[in-house]
Amino acid sequence: MNDAYLGNPNLKKVNTEIEFTQEQIVEFQKCQKDPLYFIKNYVTIVSLDEGLIPFKTYKFQDKMINTMHNNRFSIYKLPRQSGKSTTIISYLLHYAIFNPNSNIAILANKSSTARDILGRLQLAYENLPKWLQQGVINWNKGNIELENGSKVIAAATSSSAVRGGSYNIIFLDEFAFVPTTIAEQFFSSVYPTITSGKSTKVIIVSTPHGMNQFYKLWTDAENGNNDYIPLEVHWSEVPGRDAKWKEETIRNTSESQFASEFECEFLGSIDTLISPAKIKSTPYITPLQTNGRLSIFEEPKKGHTYLCTVDVARGTLKDYSAFIIFDVTDLPYKVVATFRDNEIKPILFPEMIAKVCTQYNKAHILVEVNDIGAQISDGLHFEIEYDNLLMTTQKGRAGQILGAMFSQRGSSLGVRMTKQIKKMGTANIKAIIESDKLVINDFNIVGEMSTYTRKNQSWQAEEGCNDDYMTCLVILGWVANQRYFKEMTDRNIRAEMYREQEKLIEQDMAPFGFVDDGTPEEEKPFSDEYGTVWHPVVRKGN
Repeated sequence: MNDAYLGNPNLKKVNTEIEFTQEQIVEFQKCQKDPLYFIKNYVTIVSLDEGLIPFKTYKFQDKMINTMHNNRFSIYKLPRQSGKSTTIISYLLHYAIFNPNSNIAILANKSSTARDILGRLQLAYENLPKWLQQGVINWNKGNIELENGSKVIAAATSSSAVRGGSYNIIFLDEFAFVPTTIAEQFFSSVYPTITSGKSTKVIIVSTPHGMNQFYKLWTDAENGNNDYIPLEVHWSEVPGRDAKWKEETIRNTSESQFASEFECEFLGSIDTLISPAKIKSTPYITPLQTNGRLSIFEEPKKGHTYLCTVDVARGTLKDYSAFIIFDVTDLPYKVVATFRDNEIKPILFPEMIAKVCTQYNKAHILVEVNDIGAQISDGLHFEIEYDNLLMTTQKGRAGQILGAMFSQRGSSLGVRMTKQIKKMGTANIKAIIESDKLVINDFNIVGEMSTYTRKNQSWQAEEGCNDDYMTCLVILGWVANQRYFKEMTDRNIRAEMYREQEKLIEQDMAPFGFVDDGTPEEEKPFSDEYGTVWHPVVRKGN
């Protein structure tokens, strides 16, 4: 009798009867109760050197399996080529076999990667003894379905990846390499799926790749700000990796590459405007309230002065319209509210700005008027009639000068982001942030800081990243050094920064010397008010 699935002798078709021996019944029960026992005794993997071999787990892999088995939410930070995906698919295989009617999603940064992971799970399944297998209903490159009702799918991580379905386990592989915007959209759409059950699991595993959603989830897990259980594995825990291996790897790659891919450090891009060390140490907090677009970090305070800087997009999905509200009453300045939306239309944006800024004591607003930004500032001024809209005036070689609402030749309802403005703004905001004169608060700003890099003679976001919040910060950097802003806030940030550093500057300067040639003071030459130099004649007595 042919009991193979579609001619594959390694797979059992549905409704195939298996007569268990007493020993197999005992083994089945052991495997069902203990995932580690099942994995160590029955799972096979492909080794680059030895081919198909039994999976003999390392200590850190045992710990990973126990962590994901005993917790709903777990996150893992591991070095490259440490067997992280193999470990997790072994657990998923156990879950699919011994938990009937379970739905499992394998999601990776690319669809091909997710299918490759599913392929490894299928290979391990094919090498199980028939008495451990379930009958196969579907067996494809993108999904499998077993006789006990369990299903496993493989797809790229996206906002629609698991929409419309209910899943017992969602496995996110190399989540740090998923673009930030997609990662945010994914969590907003998948969270209802996760919370629909009391035993659903989310397993996130990745090698770090800059300051992104994975970084936020990891740091929040370490600080106890979310429900994920963090587990970190050092490269030295992988057998065969020692100091000699490290030297060889660095010699063939680079120090920074080794630090990111094996030391698992959250390094941002190279040559960022803000120093990587400062970015890494910049704290952020959870908003008091947020709706996905607007985040409030501090409620308005009576008597405080607020400034809002605005960056306007075309309303396409690739770019965001954004604004940041700063409390500029005292130093350090604070980010108290942020807004970012890639779908809001320019005709609606002024209403949103005015509504929020009015709450913050009618905050002063400065709009970037490049491209369609003038439409926003015109809407605020002529239609909404917002009072505290800042203007700029063109003053010849001096460039744009900040001012209040006045009308004269060369004035504009906002600031035009020229090369000169951007150069001044980037230099100033770098000094402000690195000298701790600005409290960032928002994680999304930290993320943009890590990808805001030099390109030719300017600064901009890396390809595939956004710099909308950074543009708002650059505008603040330029504003902070304008005379009108200093008068408005009664703060000269440059002078205050100099006063704080004055002692250090004096210590670095060599003291001025004094020359004494032995001549008495009354005999030294002197000059009068007309510049004539007189040489005293001194008659010395005998």
